[in-house]
Amino acid sequence: MWGQKTSTPKVDLREQRRPSAAEAMDMVTKRKKVRDKQLTGASQITTKQSILPVTLVTILFFLWGFAYGLLDVLNKHFQEVLHVSRAQSSGLQGAYFGAYFIGPLTYSGWIVRKFGYRWTFITGLCIYGVGALMFWPSGIKRSFGGFCGSMFIVGSGLSTLETSANPFIATCGPPRWSELRLNLAQSFQAIGTVVAPLLASRVLFKDVGEEGSTSLQSVQYVYLGIACFVFLLAIVFFFAPIPEVTDADMADQAEQSAADTGYFDKPMRKQYTLFFGVFAQFCYVGSQVAIAGYFINYVTEAKPGLSSARGSDQLAIAQGLFAIGRFVASILMRVMKPRWILLAFLTCCIIFAAASMATYGDAAVAMLSIVLFFESCVFPTIFTLSLRGLGRHTKRGASFLVASVSGGAVFPPMLGGVADLRDSTRIAMAVPLAGFLVAWTFPLYLNIFERKKLDGFRATKVGMDDSDSAGPSGEKGYAAKETEYA
Repeated sequence: MWGQKTSTPKVDLREQRRPSAAEAMDMVTKRKKVRDKQLTGASQITTKQSILPVTLVTILFFLWGFAYGLLDVLNKHFQEVLHVSRAQSSGLQGAYFGAYFIGPLTYSGWIVRKFGYRWTFITGLCIYGVGALMFWPSGIKRSFGGFCGSMFIVGSGLSTLETSANPFIATCGPPRWSELRLNLAQSFQAIGTVVAPLLASRVLFKDVGEEGSTSLQSVQYVYLGIACFVFLLAIVFFFAPIPEVTDADMADQAEQSAADTGYFDKPMRKQYTLFFGVFAQFCYVGSQVAIAGYFINYVTEAKPGLSSARGSDQLAIAQGLFAIGRFVASILMRVMKPRWILLAFLTCCIIFAAASMATYGDAAVAMLSIVLFFESCVFPTIFTLSLRGLGRHTKRGASFLVASVSGGAVFPPMLGGVADLRDSTRIAMAVPLAGFLVAWTFPLYLNIFERKKLDGFRATKVGMDDSDSAGPSGEKGYAAKETEYA
């Protein structure tokens, strides 16, 4: 009846004509606005079509790998220059990773669902740039609190980038290679963590903490350069061809795989595997950050007389093993199930972390370095396996997983506190060891209870054939339909 409100009927995605991947890419080139409940055809994107956008987003992984690598070096240098304790210096990690708890659950998650991946990338880069600029007045004032505040803003920008970049890489392309894509992209993040400590100890922060030197000017100039670079990168992403993979596309992709995976739509509150994955990721990231943040302290204790600069070199070697581990895991995922690899790598993390507590000298450094090799694939693999089968909840689930990175704000202060109390970083490695043990229960659960679902996604043919994503012949310029789903 006229004048009365009528509700829009719920429509099953399977009853809709599915746009092709070619049409999804065409919407990108024409810069058409896309809503999150709109079926665009991006669920059909093939590996070939995903190469350019995935490559562009991979640059971001290197960017925050570099920022994270600088963070670990600054931790030790600020202890020396600003005369803060090991526990106090963890305030840098607390500020950086504390931002990860706030951003993805509030503004970052809202931006990616409301405006899409492109604008989330641009927003994150701009926030990161502002945080980097704030290092300049903090250096002038020689304020450790100011550096922590600046690092919080940097973390806010990077958490916004991760809220969009991780799910984008995981979903932009055939679902069977989701874990491989994210591990490969994050391999370049690992390269950034290798390059940063080397540049920091040899070039960027060479004079910071040296005898008689109290200058922080090099820190200021480094972050000024970073700010200029990320602002330019934000402009690049404004014009970049970034396809929008909507919640409707993810629901469509999950339904296409339902015969293999047993997928059926569930409300967010019943996504128990996701919540378990978030808790495991929280504990794992906390352990990883704690080890990296106090690696130089550990090395200089294990080998008395070793300088912090030489300790930075040892950290670079360990981060090099971390990067190699990611490439190795990516190769293994071509032939092995990711759930097996995750269980094996986390098991080795536990073994070698325990060994690092029982050894001294070069053997101790070797044990802790090997831990970093096996840490390599854990974060991206937990991330992608936790997203499996979320369908329309994929972006929201990714926000929770990125928020779990805030574990990096919890574990380092605990390790620093134990190290100060016992005057031993070696004994304090019991803190990350406990985190690894908790995280290990997640792949154990997946291998026992979620085998069918995970193996089904590995077997799906969605996005694997170019001819399947080309669309019916003669149908061009199809306007993507907007649907509502339960």
